[in-house]
Amino acid sequence: MERDYSNISPSARMLLMMKGSTPIPYARQAAELIMKPEKYEPDLANKDSKFWMRMMHFEERYNTIDRLLEKLDIRNILELSSGFSFRGLEMTGKMENLHYIDTDLPDIITTKKKLLKELNGTAKENSKLELLPMNALDGKEFRRIVQRFEAGPIAIINEGLLMYLGEHEKKQLCKTIHDILKERGGYWITADVYVKNEMAKFAQSADDELNRLIAEERVEEKKFDDFNKAKEFFTEAGFEIDKTAGPNYFSLRSLRYLLKILSLEMLIHSPAPPKIHETWRLKVV
Repeated sequence: MERDYSNISPSARMLLMMKGSTPIPYARQAAELIMKPEKYEPDLANKDSKFWMRMMHFEERYNTIDRLLEKLDIRNILELSSGFSFRGLEMTGKMENLHYIDTDLPDIITTKKKLLKELNGTAKENSKLELLPMNALDGKEFRRIVQRFEAGPIAIINEGLLMYLGEHEKKQLCKTIHDILKERGGYWITADVYVKNEMAKFAQSADDELNRLIAEERVEEKKFDDFNKAKEFFTEAGFEIDKTAGPNYFSLRSLRYLLKILSLEMLIHSPAPPKIHETWRLKVV
């Protein structure tokens, strides 16, 4: 039976509610719009350190993609499973001659198009933003959307997709992306290089909606065993690592809130958090 991916969508809404208290572009405005007629109130008074550790993770994960996109002279960008991220709106508002295609499941895209009308973003000259429904595992649909781009290399980016896919599904996605990049040139930037670590839990509580989704989708077992295994996986799929972006937490707004609730003793004696994630820029061998 074909797997139903629509149950992943609630995580996108919850992440937006969290990211509304970060400086991620348009996150606060989009969260306010989605909450109407209720008022959006970011949980800035939360005293749970795990809450802010998770917030830091998602704020920095977003930033790592921006860092790996920097200095790439590529004007065709395809984002997979973008959720309620508005990176495309931000980039087309800053850069000229950029074609950005933002994709996700139909329900997300329908809602996102409504939000886009109210966010008042304006594209620069000769730049274009498209929001299109797409199942990233549908190779034919994937290629049809890629054909909308102008000639030249393409940057494919994703943030929060591979962790929901099994081994066979990951390989299927890799083959599609590999074939496209081999034909056109460019890079795949994936923020989904997660490794297994039972100590690294970002759930605020057992009843947390995101934690329930992680358990239901068996996300932990779908992560890579370690970073070497992740490298082996992408190497076997025909990719090599061009550049990596690890965590850089010191400039994050979320860190300020975390430091407010930690005592000096906790700061001195707390062990360094385990490294569970990297963002990789991949190219075809």
